[in-house]
Formats: sequence, structure tokens, C-alpha cells
Amino acid sequence: MTARGRFITFEGGEGAGKSTQVRMLASRLKTAGRWIITTREPGGSPGAEAIRKLLVEGATDRWEPLAETLLFLAARSDHVASAIEPALAAGDWVICDRFSDSTLVYQGIGRGLGVERVRALQQLTVTLTPDLTIVLDIDPREGLARTHRRSTSEDRFEKFDTGFHLRLREAFLGIASAEPHRCVVVDSTQPPDIVADEIWQIVESRFR
Repeated sequence: MTARGRFITFEGGEGAGKSTQVRMLASRLKTAGRWIITTREPGGSPGAEAIRKLLVEGATDRWEPLAETLLFLAARSDHVASAIEPALAAGDWVICDRFSDSTLVYQGIGRGLGVERVRALQQLTVTLTPDLTIVLDIDPREGLARTHRRSTSEDRFEKFDTGFHLRLREAFLGIASAEPHRCVVVDSTQPPDIVADEIWQIVESRFR
């Protein structure tokens, strides 16, 4: 039987460099002979991509917190069933830009719905747990300064105030501290190549 693939997620605040590091890790793993699927949340499947536009564009008050959370979970349910689980079952490695930790942090803490409430909702939809989560840590003010240098309409969460983003940072670090067997924090204020080297060392040691 084909060995199940590995599931690696990247988490962190706005402007932490997740998409860049997803690409760099995928390239190294491909060179090492792995079959790699890269994906993102919200999105990653046709149904989830349709929902993505509703969540990441528009005004900050476009959705009240519970409706927003349910949309994220609907997108994730389709994403996992349509893309992630089939790839893992086929032996591919999946690298995802954001996953369930982001919902706990953004909606549970940032939007005030409550971590336990969000966790209960997630258990009703998707129970998949990453094999490894890389938390890219950056001061939110520096991260937001990075995002302001790019042109995109997907800036709904970037529009929230600094206090919101400071709460997100603390929540991500809290998850990493509580789950050291799964999560590793990497300082993403370093140059991208240095960050990528550090991540590669982590992946090699975990999955040697």
C-alpha cells in the first residue's frame, strides 16, 4: 500500500511571508524527490475558492463573527474532501498556506467568538491535524507595512486595527507553546533565504 503523505501547514499574521516560504519549501522537497501539492486557505478547491472572495474582500464589518466562521469552515470542509485528503491518501505531501489554527486565532480571538466555540464548530466539520505547523512570527506593524507594498483587493483582514493584529500574534504564539510536538516558531523578520534554510532544517529533522 502507498504510504500516506505528510501534511505541513504555515501560519502567522499578515505579511509574515507564508506564501513565499510555501513555494521555497515545496521546491526543496521536489528536488528531494517528493510529490508535492501546495494549496491555501480559504481556497484550494473550486468550491472553497468561490467562498474565498466573500471572506477576504470588502469591508471589515461585511460579516458578523459567527457567519464568517461558518463560511471558513464550509470552505475548509470542501478543501479537505476535494483536495487535501485525496492527495495525502495517494502519498503526496501537502503544504498549505493557513489551516485550522488561523480560524481559532482570527475568528476565536481576533473576532471575539471564543476559542472553545470555534474549536467545537471545527470538530463538527474537519478533524484533520497537520503533521507539522510552521508559525512565522513577525511584529504586526512590520508585517502590515509589508502588505501595504503589494497591490491586491484581498485586504479585508489587513484593514483591522493594530490591536486586532497584536492579539493574533499572541494567539499564534500561544498555540505553538501549547503544542510543541506539532508547531515550530520561526522568526520571519530574517531574510527569506535564511528563513527557508531554518524551515528546511526543521522539516529534515522531523521527517528524516
